[in-house]
Amino acid sequence: METWEEVLAALDQTRPALLADGGDVELVEVNDGVIRVRLHGACRECPAREHTLLHIVMRAVKERVPSARAVLAVP
Repeated sequence: METWEEVLAALDQTRPALLADGGDVELVEVNDGVIRVRLHGACRECPAREHTLLHIVMRAVKERVPSARAVLAVP
């Protein structure tokens, strides 16, 4: 699936910054413009996780997949 691969590529762009802070991100689902990810490591409980999702992950995803409407974290 092209969109899945594009989202994975976008997440790969964010990975170095997340890993540097002790975290990581995993793609769980792409469905109708909504991207669901699971945060790992330090990112799971970080007080700045919403900032990470909106300003780092979402920005990278929107650059590669303009049809993306939201990035949501799942447990």
